[in-house]
Amino acid sequence: MSTAVGNAPVQFAPTSSQLDVAYSVCRHIARSAAKNFYYGFAVLPRPKRNSLSAVYAFMRRCDDIADDNTLSLYDRRNKLAAWLDSVHRALAGYPTDEALLLALADTQRRYQIPVGLLDHLAYGTAADVEQEPPSPEQAAILAPRYRTFDELKQYCYGVASVVGLVCIRIFGYRDPAAEALAEKCGLAFQLTNIIRDVKEDVGMGRLYFPEEDLAEFGIAPADFVAPESARLAPLLAKEADRAREGYRAGEELIPLVNEDSQPALWVLITIYRRLLEKIASRQYDVFTERVALSVREKLTILGKGYVKRLL
Repeated sequence: MSTAVGNAPVQFAPTSSQLDVAYSVCRHIARSAAKNFYYGFAVLPRPKRNSLSAVYAFMRRCDDIADDNTLSLYDRRNKLAAWLDSVHRALAGYPTDEALLLALADTQRRYQIPVGLLDHLAYGTAADVEQEPPSPEQAAILAPRYRTFDELKQYCYGVASVVGLVCIRIFGYRDPAAEALAEKCGLAFQLTNIIRDVKEDVGMGRLYFPEEDLAEFGIAPADFVAPESARLAPLLAKEADRAREGYRAGEELIPLVNEDSQPALWVLITIYRRLLEKIASRQYDVFTERVALSVREKLTILGKGYVKRLL
C-alpha cells in the first residue's frame, strides 16, 4: 500500500511553537469528531491528551478518504496509499508543514509507537473499500461480509483492537498482559459500534454480522432491509454479550496502565459500556432512532473520571 522510506538525510526537528500549533489542530479535530473518545482524552495529562488527539486525527483522515463516495474505489485506494506515503516520510524525519503529520511524528517518537501499528490503522479503514459502493438496487440485496465470528474479529482487530494497542503505548504499561486485554477491549468498542450503527451500515450495503450468527437465529440478510427490532434482537443480544466480555477485559486492563492514565481508560470503557446497556434497555431497537448517551450522561462520567484522577 505504501513504499518504504529510508532514514532522512537530516532529521527534521520542528520548533516548540510549530508543535503547539500542530497539536492544537489535532485537538480541534478530536473535539469536533470524537463524540465519545474525547471525553476520555480530557482526563489525561496534557502531553498524553495531545498525542491521543494526534492519533485520532490520523485515523479520522484515513476514514474520510476511505468513506469518500465522490471518488471511485481505485481513486480512494490511491489517495490512501499517497497519504500513507506522506505519513511514512514524516515518521522517518523528512520535513513537513502539515500540522497533523507534525503532531503524529512527534507522538510516534515520544511514545515509541511501532510504525506497523499505525499502518494497521490505515489498512483497517481500507477494509471498508474493498468493494465498490452498491447501487440503490444492490443495496437492497445484502450479504454478510463475514462467514464466521473469527473473520469479523479480524476486521475488528484492524479498525479497533489496534487502536487499543496504540492507546496503551501512550497510556504507558509494563506488564505485557496489557496487550491482549487492550485487543479485547477494542473488540468490545467495535462490536458496540456495529450494534448501534446497523441501520446506517445496511443503508451503505454493509452487513457486519457473520453468516453463522444469522443462521443460528434463522435471520436472513433481507430482514435488515425492513427491520423488525423484535426479530433481530436475539442476534444483537448475542453480539452484546461478546462485547461485555471485552469490557470485563477492559476492567482488568485499567490497573495495568500508568496511574495517570487509569481515569481516562475508565471513562472510555464506562461511556461505551453505558451506551451498550442503553441499547439493551431498549430491547435492541436501534432502528427507530440512533441510540446515544446524552451530553449530561457523558459529563457525569467525565466528572467521576476527574475525581479518580485527584484521588
